Parts: sequence; structure tokens; C-alpha cells
Amino acid sequence: MTEPSTTLADALREQIIAGEFAPGERLSETAVAARLDVSRNTLREAFRVLAQHGLVEHVPHRGVSVASPSTADVVDIYRARRLLECGVLRGASALHPSVADMRAALERAEAALELGDWATVGTANMAFHRALMALSDSPRLERSHGHLAAELRLAFLAIDDPESLHRPFVARNRAVLEALVGDGPEAAADELEHYLTESERRVLGAYARMGRA
Repeated sequence: MTEPSTTLADALREQIIAGEFAPGERLSETAVAARLDVSRNTLREAFRVLAQHGLVEHVPHRGVSVASPSTADVVDIYRARRLLECGVLRGASALHPSVADMRAALERAEAALELGDWATVGTANMAFHRALMALSDSPRLERSHGHLAAELRLAFLAIDDPESLHRPFVARNRAVLEALVGDGPEAAADELEHYLTESERRVLGAYARMGRA
């Protein structure tokens, strides 16, 4: 049976990465417990789970706040993403069923791009990379990647410029997919490594302009 705190942590996680709580925002136990109709004890346990995943942090004398990734956090997130995603692609098959999920997520992103719907583009981008990780057939790797993606979404929310963060990478996702299908897993992994390096530079550049450490 799933523990209530685990279910609550999952729900809060989705709300955080959807931007319902801003990076750095204090989460009042009383207000959040009342909003979600849960006990404060259950909420505290959910906060503990989210803290382990880097999505909230306990600030002395202030309680719990939504995490706001630092520059060092961003560098580490991208380092881990390169190891996980590029590693999975190098061992992937273009015949894996998840390739269809990658294509469907990409098509959703391309349709949303035409409309300037950046929230949907961002969500579809996450779905593309989640489907990419499913090529591994490893639930543990997929869970690890999910935690990284959620932390990175907080960095994107802190920057608050979704068009510059997402527009260039819809085409890069297509290049990754076409490389996998047409040229093989090594070519796809190389394409993705260039993609992740460019994405990291954009995030770090935005952080520098904002004066964030």
C-alpha cells in the first residue's frame, strides 16, 4: 500500500514543477496542509521526501521553502544528465517502443511552438526526455532522471524566460530522434551531448545576467 505521505509528495512535486509554487517561496505548513486537506504530520513527511529529492529545503528559523538551484547545482544536474541520457542513447535501439513516445512528445512540442504556448512546449520537452530514458528499460534510471528533471525545471522557473529556454531545443530534439532512427545510437548520443552543452550554457548565462551564485 502506498503511504499517504508518498502520494502527497508526488502531488506536491507535480505542483512545484508546474510552477504553482515559485523557487524560493516559503511553504507554510498550516496553509499548505489546509489547502490539501492533510495533517501537518503527513505534510512534514512529504516535505522530508521532497527535500531528499532537492525540491524543497529546510531554512533555519524559516521553515520549508521551494528549492532554488544554485549555479553549482545546475552544473551538477547537467553533468548527471549527460551521463544518464547519453549513456542510455548509446545502448538504445531505434526499434524500442519508447521511440514512438519520443516522436509523439516532439510533435506536441512542435504544435505548441507554432502557438507560442511555452508551458506546453516545456511539458512536452520533459516528456520527450522521459521517453528517451524509457529506452533504458530501467525503472531506477528513470526515477533518477525524473528527480534531475524536476530540479532543472525549478532552475527554468527561476529564470522565467521559457521562450529562450525552450524554442531552440525543439529542433534539437528532432535532430536527436532523427539521428537515432537514421544514423544509429552513437550519432544520437553525440547530438544529445551537444544539445545538453548548449542548454547548460544558456541556463548558466541567464543565471549570470541575474547575478545568481
